[in-house]
Amino acid sequence: MLRFMPVGDSQTIGSAGEHTWRYRMWQHLCATYDGPFTLVGPRETLYDPRTDAPTSYAYAEPDFPRAHLAGWGEGWLHMAPLVEDAVRRGRADVLLVALGLIDLGFYTNPEQTADNVRAFVAAARRADPHVRMVVLPVVPNVRAASDASFGDQVTAFNELLAKTLADLDEPGSPLLLASLPASCDLHTDTYDGTHPNASGEHKLAAAFADAMHQAWG
Repeated sequence: MLRFMPVGDSQTIGSAGEHTWRYRMWQHLCATYDGPFTLVGPRETLYDPRTDAPTSYAYAEPDFPRAHLAGWGEGWLHMAPLVEDAVRRGRADVLLVALGLIDLGFYTNPEQTADNVRAFVAAARRADPHVRMVVLPVVPNVRAASDASFGDQVTAFNELLAKTLADLDEPGSPLLLASLPASCDLHTDTYDGTHPNASGEHKLAAAFADAMHQAWG
């Protein structure tokens, strides 16, 4: 059984009424992967705007393994202390990670965020020295497009992220940097300039799937 654990912020947990890119990934794996697999993680819910909390189970399509390690407003800073236990309990084989926008927007600069990437990787490997990770660069949002200084921070972090993953990559525990989603458009692939709509969900899932297919078959 191959166990994938989605790890992320608001783009990954999703809001009440959405499918999420996690569901799109599940659909893709069902259609293409020849072997048993599932999604794992300590959480299952969506974010509910009415309660401003992750309390919703109102998925647009609930019939899939909804487990994840994602949170609205959470980043590398928040997930680094949680990932060791999550990997151990879920016996995760592959982490699909989309983090960083929240960190840069509210908590840490690019260098500090890269330090938290290192802490995250070390913690995950304490739980399983052979765990694999596919990491998505920060997808620039409407703020990065309108605020030049923030856009520069996103660019600087994505460069540091690539260097950090290359530095930490090991044959027994590979770290794979995915490419930014192809042709991603803030106007057509998000509903608010940051969070993916249906087409955006497909593109995020495809970024992970393409990276794994190209690197690992």
